[in-house]
Amino acid sequence: MTLSMRQRIKEGMLFTDLTEGLPEERLQGKELMHEYNHTRPSEEKRRKELIGQIFAKTGDNVWIEPPVYFSYGKNITLGKNFYANFNLTIVDDHTVTIGDNVMIAPNVTISVTGHPVHYALRPHGEMFSFPVTIGNNVWIGSHVVINPGVTIGDNSVIGAGSVVTKDIPANVIAVGVPCRVLREITLRDKEYYYHDLKVQP
Repeated sequence: MTLSMRQRIKEGMLFTDLTEGLPEERLQGKELMHEYNHTRPSEEKRRKELIGQIFAKTGDNVWIEPPVYFSYGKNITLGKNFYANFNLTIVDDHTVTIGDNVMIAPNVTISVTGHPVHYALRPHGEMFSFPVTIGNNVWIGSHVVINPGVTIGDNSVIGAGSVVTKDIPANVIAVGVPCRVLREITLRDKEYYYHDLKVQP
């Protein structure tokens, strides 16, 4: 039995995205993306309306600083109190699920899609996709890259410049290329907000 391209995407198989209405869906998403990225800073109401049209589902209080870039938009779910700074890029050929109270710093890339290493397997741009999941209360630093198939656990922090190639557990600080757990988040982190600077009442 021959699987459709949409089925191949869901199964993590090699696929191309030039048939079955996929180009038209990407175009529709990118038209909305273009409109969002060209809103004026004062057009807060219009931005909120567009956010509701672009993404599969969003919680309350979602804000994204333009410009933002994505493939479809409709494969992305955002939880409540989501904030993304400038130049968020999401390659969403498969699903991207982001929890509540997530903050994303500038110039972050989340990609569900990659290509085979051997050139013989990508003569027509063949690719594969695996879903990405980001838990609740996660903070992602500037210039982080999150690769296909990664899950980041609740409450974790990903340090600036990291390349996340495998799952990160909950309640940790993880940094580096490739990204590795540096340490657990502790009660001291609730008392000191930056180095030896103590939270004031």
